[in-house]
Amino acid sequence: MNPPKTDARRHHDPQVRGFASDNYAGAHPEVLAALALANGGHQVAYGEDEYTEHLQRIIRSHFGATAEAFPVFNGTGANVVALQAVTDRWGAVICAESAHINVDEGGAPERMGGLKLLTVPTPDGKLTPELIDRQAWGWEDEHRAMPQVVSITQSTELGTLYTPEEIRAICEHAHARGMKVHLDGSRIANAAASLNVPMRTFTNAVGVDILSLGGTKNGAVFGEAVVVINQDAVRQMKHLRKMSMQLASKMRFVSVQLEALLAKDLWLRNARHANEMAQRLAEGVRAVHGVEILYPVQANGVFARLPHDVSERLQQRFRFYFWDEAAGVVRWMCSFDTTEEDVDTFVGAVKEEMAR
Repeated sequence: MNPPKTDARRHHDPQVRGFASDNYAGAHPEVLAALALANGGHQVAYGEDEYTEHLQRIIRSHFGATAEAFPVFNGTGANVVALQAVTDRWGAVICAESAHINVDEGGAPERMGGLKLLTVPTPDGKLTPELIDRQAWGWEDEHRAMPQVVSITQSTELGTLYTPEEIRAICEHAHARGMKVHLDGSRIANAAASLNVPMRTFTNAVGVDILSLGGTKNGAVFGEAVVVINQDAVRQMKHLRKMSMQLASKMRFVSVQLEALLAKDLWLRNARHANEMAQRLAEGVRAVHGVEILYPVQANGVFARLPHDVSERLQQRFRFYFWDEAAGVVRWMCSFDTTEEDVDTFVGAVKEEMAR
């Protein structure tokens, strides 16, 4: 059977890949195949479809018998809905100053979620019980937003990882103070691959109450999910998802992508490859005089400092972003489709520009 004709045209060179973001990557072929499989015929809208129902069984296999997934459109939506679900109108969320919810979501948690972020500077993107206590106070002070949630990111915005023991300590500390724990898992697969443990080892097994489960950075076209682990910690998730404009009518096409990633090991294969490419990149540029790797390379990101003019020349050849332009810090991200040739070509370009 011939493929259906289309008037759409390709507007990009599919051989061009950069190091700007794992969001730049396309979809994994197995995910695209799953989307085609879910197409055709009619399925009940708004999450009452067979694919979303089957996804629940897969989610429970990863996150425990009480886990329930609420598919959403994107990561910001997942974080806003999740945080709304575990805060009151007067509630606040303690997070690292570098956290995505604080830096890269346009104020959505505060403007759309109606909650207050209480930030803490961290040397490596990671919170500790001691750092949490800088903001965990004033519960009875009506002049201060009430700390109700601790939000951590795994892997962090700086590419570092929490160990399961560190997350357990945070959960025990937060729970002892009457707070809940949210985990932003937009790159949770990369963390699990690097730690070489199941995702449950640092989520439901150590006390995380709710998490944002990433799909897009791991090979999906679009779509994430809020995963409720502690059912007693949340209220009216369905209503919050709808109010937050994150309820997909054709939800089967979000759910089937997550199924394709999570039913077997595609999520892990994709994450391991991206991590391995980041390690290869770090090893290559570490040998270049004048390039400084700033943080441990534990997931799929490399943070480096090099002369500003060198970075600008490199950006004319490859896409990537400054992380802190004033300090000359750049971020290089690897994806499931980054190749060894991509990395080696980029390392060669770094050497050339540094030698100029």
